[in-house]
Amino acid sequence: MKIRSVLTMLGVAAAFVIVVGPTAPAVASATPAPGPISAPVMGWNSWNKFGCNIDENLIKATADAIVSTGLRESGYTYVNIDDCWMASTRDAQGRLQPHPTRFPGGIKALADYVHARGLKLGIYSSAGNNTCQGLPASLDHEVVDAQTWASWGIDLLKYDNCGNPGRPALERYKAMGDALKATGRHIVYSICNWGREDPWVFGPNVGGSLWRTTGDISASWASVVSLLDQQVGLEAFARKGYYNDPDMLEVGNGSLTATENAAHFSLWSVLAAPLILGNDLRSVPAATLSVLRNADVIAVNQDWGGSQGRKIADAGDAEVWAKPMSDGSVAVVLLNRGAATATVSTSAAALGLGGSSAYGLRDLWTGATSTSTGAISASVPSHGAAMYRVSRSGALAAPPAAGTHQVSDLPWLASSNGYGPAERDESNNTTAAGDGVPLKIGTTSFAKGIGAHADSAVHVYLGRACRTFTTQVGVDAESGTAGSVRFQVYGDGRLLAYSDVKTGGQAPTRITVGTAGYTTLELRVTDGRTNGITSDHADWGSPTLTCGAAGTGSSVSDRTWASAVSYFGPAERDRSNGERPAEDGSVITVNGVHYPKGIGTHAASDVAVALDGACTRFTAVAGIDAETANRGTVVFSVVADGVTLYTSPTVTSTTPVAVDVDVTGRTTLHLVTANTADGTTYDHADWADARLLC
Repeated sequence: MKIRSVLTMLGVAAAFVIVVGPTAPAVASATPAPGPISAPVMGWNSWNKFGCNIDENLIKATADAIVSTGLRESGYTYVNIDDCWMASTRDAQGRLQPHPTRFPGGIKALADYVHARGLKLGIYSSAGNNTCQGLPASLDHEVVDAQTWASWGIDLLKYDNCGNPGRPALERYKAMGDALKATGRHIVYSICNWGREDPWVFGPNVGGSLWRTTGDISASWASVVSLLDQQVGLEAFARKGYYNDPDMLEVGNGSLTATENAAHFSLWSVLAAPLILGNDLRSVPAATLSVLRNADVIAVNQDWGGSQGRKIADAGDAEVWAKPMSDGSVAVVLLNRGAATATVSTSAAALGLGGSSAYGLRDLWTGATSTSTGAISASVPSHGAAMYRVSRSGALAAPPAAGTHQVSDLPWLASSNGYGPAERDESNNTTAAGDGVPLKIGTTSFAKGIGAHADSAVHVYLGRACRTFTTQVGVDAESGTAGSVRFQVYGDGRLLAYSDVKTGGQAPTRITVGTAGYTTLELRVTDGRTNGITSDHADWGSPTLTCGAAGTGSSVSDRTWASAVSYFGPAERDRSNGERPAEDGSVITVNGVHYPKGIGTHAASDVAVALDGACTRFTAVAGIDAETANRGTVVFSVVADGVTLYTSPTVTSTTPVAVDVDVTGRTTLHLVTANTADGTTYDHADWADARLLC
């Protein structure tokens, strides 16, 4: 076999083979196998409007209303029953049972009713001894409860945090995640522990598809913007199939005005948040319905362009939030939090769309279109938002010259900074331009670099002609042991890599990413969310671009694989290996840097990709995934058409290597890992950010 022969040539024994190629279409099923969801969930939940005043007639009427109002066609498919659906005691077999007077027909019959209308039914419980209303919950009953819900035909579980006897969240939420997966039914797992114990970190690893980042929302403008503020700095933790959840929508409820309704909906959409309605759909006003059915705004929410929307500017009451779209455009919300109408402005360059002679704008609330040379501005009413989709429509500028460039020597399309300006080749020092000192992270000094202060962003034009970016990052020594920041690197708005939280006094961390095919690069620093922004002096040490001929880039994890071999578990796309079942890994993490894209394997491994002579460079970071807890040793090789183009030294968890290989004219690329003398244990081998220039 061809794959096995390559491994044999490199002294590698294959344990089993997974062949990836064309397959027959899957048989249509109302219940897909457990796995990631494709977009933020959309639907309705009973709690915000009705609390415990629920019964089966309300749920049926709501399902009917979702159909009759056209909300189903807009994408709202989940009908979720919150707390108070269950009886006060379990049955004789220890199973949860529906409240006898509120749900006399049973939940199974209700699920059948909802399913018959092309909708899905969600249910509620808590990871404690009781629910928030004092009813039976699911702690230590996870297996029986999950099996019960699966037998009823449940499609989503909202799992709360009330009744917790003090046990760790990871333990409690993993138990339910495992139980849901074991049912074999696709039940979307919505973790609701109010943002405690960092659910954005543990959530995807315990089976969660979405996780609450905050406490409960209420139907007031103050609550909406308070929850919005708490999303800053969490954008790195969302990825396709896994979403931060700032709680349900209050559109149409409480004291929210029509203007506030539209702003709330705009912001949750740009955040790629679940769109879970909470109003009474049996009598929804036409004006509210027009907000909830806005197809252009919903499209922003449902599209994954490579990163969650994030705040890119804050001038007090005027804020700018933006989200990249998969077609290369950017959705932007101009928010006015103030008490009077105000002009809110930004630029295409600040959105990551610089380098074009012209831009097209579409107003997502009025449908009006316009053109601009880069300025984006609107008069926005109090507590309101303007929302646009912005696209390049003109000629692109010339790219940087071929060669190696320091980013501090290149022109910047735009920059923003928490205190004072972002500085070239000196630290920030917070105040006037040029007031810094030579860059120093820990004990390492840098002659070249960028001195910033969270929150900060620097945008650089690449013109699709630069293939790699590398830097060393950390808190500048002028902060002493203070400061807490996270570094993020974006290409055309797509998150390429992000660091662990860096604090004062730590040694620098190296970040390397492939930039092939990207038009712009964004270097962003956010607060580490541990001790405020005081002393958040953040350095990009020796930020270097390698540039050459322009071309198109693609992630190897997005391409068809001719075949794949991995010693334990399958070779994984955009996650670590995890060793056993498919999709059991987590975000690829190599030596303190997290990569949303890449290939996770276990040595010995071989992933084969057809190039057909169309590509010129392959780039990646080859390293041992952090899930091994700093264990494992592997040798990485790049083989093409029977020729070894690159072989690494022995790689450990702390010595990843940057791979940049010429593949011009090659037909098939093999990414091969081999064990070393210490055997196969912990050899979780990542091709982080594996990318091709074609």
